[in-house]
Amino acid sequence: MKKISAIILTVILTLSFAACGKNSDSNSGKSFKIGICNYVDDASLNQIVDNIKAELEATGKELNVDFAIDYDNCNADSNVMSQIIANFTANNVDLMVGVATPVAMAMQSATEDSDIPVVFAAVSDPVSAKLVNSLEAPGANITGTSDYLDTNAIFNLIFAANPQAKKIGLLYDIGQDSSATPIADAKKYLQQKGVEFIEKTGTTVDEVTLAAKALIEAGVDAVFTPTDNTIMNAELSIYELFAAAKIPHYTGADSFALNGAFLGYGVDYANLGKETGDMIADILVNDKDPGTVPVRTFDNGTATINTETCEAIGFDYATVEAAFAPFCQRVQKITTAESFDDLK
Repeated sequence: MKKISAIILTVILTLSFAACGKNSDSNSGKSFKIGICNYVDDASLNQIVDNIKAELEATGKELNVDFAIDYDNCNADSNVMSQIIANFTANNVDLMVGVATPVAMAMQSATEDSDIPVVFAAVSDPVSAKLVNSLEAPGANITGTSDYLDTNAIFNLIFAANPQAKKIGLLYDIGQDSSATPIADAKKYLQQKGVEFIEKTGTTVDEVTLAAKALIEAGVDAVFTPTDNTIMNAELSIYELFAAAKIPHYTGADSFALNGAFLGYGVDYANLGKETGDMIADILVNDKDPGTVPVRTFDNGTATINTETCEAIGFDYATVEAAFAPFCQRVQKITTAESFDDLK
C-alpha cells in the first residue's frame, strides 16, 4: 500500500513540477531559506526532520535549487519556541516548518500578518487545533502532514490480545492538543464496551512516572497513550515499570515501542517526513499557495511490537502477531533503543 502511495505521490509531484515548468526553470540556481523548529527531541519527530532534510537535498539536486535549512529544537519550552520563530522571521526565511502541533500553532499565530508560508508535520488533528479550515482546503498560509491516530484500531488490538480486559489505563499529558481527540475517542469506545478506565496525566518525566506507578497500583490490564510527545519523552523511564508489572503499554507511534513500550501503532514517520519535504519543495519552487494545498494524511495500519517487552510481559510473539493480523495492514518487530539510528 505504501509503495503504491509513494508511486502516486511521485507521479503527482512530477506532473506538478512539469505543469509549472516555466516557474521551476526560472528558479534554477536559486536558494530558498527554510526555518524548521522541532517541538521536542524524540525518535519519531527526529525521524521526520531527518527525512525532510534528506528529501529537500535530493529534490534540490534534481531541480538545481538550494534549500538552506535553519534547524532548531525548542525542547517543549514555549519561550524558546517563540524566540526561534522570531529569529526565523528576522532572518527572512521563505518558509517555516513546524514539527508537532504546538510549534505549528505558534508559527501560524506569528505569521498571520506576513506572507511567510507554514508547513506543519505530525499534527494529529489540524482541524480541531484550528490550524486549517478543512483537510481539503486549509485556507490562510498553512498546510502540512497529519499523523491522525485511529484510536479504535488500537483498542481493537488491546482486546484482540486480551478479550477479558476489564480495566484500562489512559496515560497522557492533558496539555497536549494531540491527545484531546484520541482520549475522548478512547473513553467513548470503552464506555460503549462497558469497560472501566482510569485516567492519569503528567507534564514532566517525574509526573509521568508517578502516573504510571498509580496505574500499576490500580491494577489496570493495559495502558493506552495516544501520539503524546510528553509521554513519548518519558517512555524510557517508565517502560520497565509496566513490563515488570506484566502490563502492556499500547501507544500511538512506533517510537514508543522503540523506547520500550509493548506496542506502537500508527504512521510511517520516515514517509511522513519525506512527503512533508515534497510539499515544502512544491510550495517554494512552484509558488503554490499553501492554503489551497490539501493536508496529507496517511494509513494508520502498522503495529510495531517490541519483542523484548513482549517477552517480559509474558506474551508469545507469534500468538500476538496472529491475533493482531486481522486488524493491521502490517505487524513488525523492534527492539529497545533510544533512537532509530541506534538500530542501524
